[in-house]
Amino acid sequence: MQHSHPVRPSGGAWAAGVVWACLPLFTCGLATPFTIGFAAFWLRSVFQVVAASVYLVCIGSFVMAAVAYDNVDEFPEPLGGLVTVGLLVSWLGGVIHSGVLVPVMVRARLRAPAHRQHHVDLHQRTTAPTFQRRPGEPEWIGHYRVLKSLGRGGQGSVYLAAAPNGVQVAVKVLHDLVDETARARFAREVDAARRVATFSTARVLDVNITGQHPYIVSEYVEGPSLEQLVRKYGPRDADSLTRLALSTAGALAAIHKAGIVHRDFKPSNVLIGHDGPRVIDFGIARALDQMTVTSGKMMGTPPYMSPEQLTGEAVGPASDVFSWAVTIMFAATGRPAFGEDTVPAVFNRVLTFHPDLSPLPPALRGIVGACLNKRPDERPSASDAMLAIIN
Repeated sequence: MQHSHPVRPSGGAWAAGVVWACLPLFTCGLATPFTIGFAAFWLRSVFQVVAASVYLVCIGSFVMAAVAYDNVDEFPEPLGGLVTVGLLVSWLGGVIHSGVLVPVMVRARLRAPAHRQHHVDLHQRTTAPTFQRRPGEPEWIGHYRVLKSLGRGGQGSVYLAAAPNGVQVAVKVLHDLVDETARARFAREVDAARRVATFSTARVLDVNITGQHPYIVSEYVEGPSLEQLVRKYGPRDADSLTRLALSTAGALAAIHKAGIVHRDFKPSNVLIGHDGPRVIDFGIARALDQMTVTSGKMMGTPPYMSPEQLTGEAVGPASDVFSWAVTIMFAATGRPAFGEDTVPAVFNRVLTFHPDLSPLPPALRGIVGACLNKRPDERPSASDAMLAIIN
């Protein structure tokens, strides 16, 4: 099952390629050296340079021999036959040679680095930064050229990559999709994720579940995660917290409206872009949940997991709301509300402990406290949280 859409040249590009390949046909082979010479330049091929030179010498010799006589009837018999055969060979050989070169040149075009491609998104920077991959990192993932690693986690490895049109994207290579049932389920979950409104989320652009390493491609948000930001600069002030809470609650509302439960909402899955916070990795946790249950792995991050995730109850949108409240507490204090020491200790606090809400601005204390309710059916929805912040 293939969900990745191969990049194809435009109709105009193909038309130009066909006309270019037919030039030897239209010119009785006289344009053959020039078409092959252009291919040599495009492909940086010494072999094509030699071929173009051979064609040029042969055709040049035939033409000089032909113009030495005023009338075709004056050609000596052996020379006339050689000229005719030579022109026919150049004519047909040039057509065949050019026809073979067109697909070769198209493939080379699609493999070309982003800075050599002509069709670049006008909204992208005209000069791209230079990145260097670490040893062992892939050079290509599908038709995305890897620029550098962005990180590794339990679900997979994330890379900054260049799409065929030069746009920078985030490519996550997943480790746990080991059978066709898991891959099919993942494809369905990602199809749902692509329907999520994108005002506070990173768009899902592409997915490929074939091959040894399935991957998902999303919009690249240039900026640190909320976790990195808080670890480096400390807790957020009241205005920043309110903006963060409002935008992330809105993102969760959009995710839930699409029928998705994030299941791994945490500070590292909130990226702070130049235009505000963006939520990432929604839909992936549920897609991998089946594999983690059978393999014995834990799905989620302990300090941000809801009580129902720990007790094995049904996990729904209310679980994300609980994780959202813990994330807002982290942004306000610089530490998870239920600690981050041993897993049993964290789990015990999640199930029994009620954190101190005083570090939050007064406008957020009520709604965050309600979202931290141990009973999922008594928590407000993400939409309700958003409205409570506004009011």
